[in-house]
Amino acid sequence: MPSGTVLYQDTGFQGFTLPGIKIIQPKKKPKGRELTLEEKENNRVISSIRTQVEHAIAGVKRYCIVQDKLRNYKKGFSDIIMETCCGLHNFRLNFRTWCYQTPMIKSL
Repeated sequence: MPSGTVLYQDTGFQGFTLPGIKIIQPKKKPKGRELTLEEKENNRVISSIRTQVEHAIAGVKRYCIVQDKLRNYKKGFSDIIMETCCGLHNFRLNFRTWCYQTPMIKSL
């Protein structure tokens, strides 16, 4: 990933880092305590962004070639398939009458 990229990850990747990448993930609840209201609100915002990402992944998987096992071992072929399916997904989204609005994150 290019330097300066923002990566939203879930708590399953706790401790995963990449150089030059800003990683944003929800805060886990400490043992025996509760999260503050501000931490809960930040978790909600991060979750809503991740929901949009998961919906985009599902939209790309609409093209079965992305999720099925490929038996073509030509170098770079799977990358071309993924790029093509992402392009088709974006093309399909451009003809919708509505679009997502990205929520603003406070002080992360």
